[in-house]
Amino acid sequence: MDRRDFLQNTCPTITFAFFGLSYIQACSKGNDSVNNQSTVVNNSDGNASNGVSVNGNIITIDLSNATFSGLSSPGNYINLTANQILILKISDNEYRAFDNCCPHSGVRNKWSYGDSKFTCGEHGNSFSTDGSDVKACGSGATSGGLKRYTASLTGEVLTITT
Repeated sequence: MDRRDFLQNTCPTITFAFFGLSYIQACSKGNDSVNNQSTVVNNSDGNASNGVSVNGNIITIDLSNATFSGLSSPGNYINLTANQILILKISDNEYRAFDNCCPHSGVRNKWSYGDSKFTCGEHGNSFSTDGSDVKACGSGATSGGLKRYTASLTGEVLTITT
């Protein structure tokens, strides 16, 4: 069992044992599902069975893989946590990729998207997607832009250079 699986499977049980059900309910996300987002936790070992393969700083994504069905419409995005990137669908033939690290606090898994900005759910700070005024991961910045990576689409294959 890897570290991520251990934490996801064991920590909720331990938390419940120590603090009881009311604590878990108070800290749960409730109905945090956002129609235009999904989080994909994948193996970053180069195994392409989930539609992702990694070779150095090149991430290749097979968009026809069911893993990426959440990118069906412009404005939809996926947080590819194991590869530490956000993928945003701009149009039918354009995607953008960003570092998923919040410039303010370094959080990587609490994003929402709207009005051409990603908003971190940790402290509510919003960051632009235009590639300007980029702020470093965990720098304490409360505004600015997310680091943007090169993304190119060929057929159903998205290639991202980090």
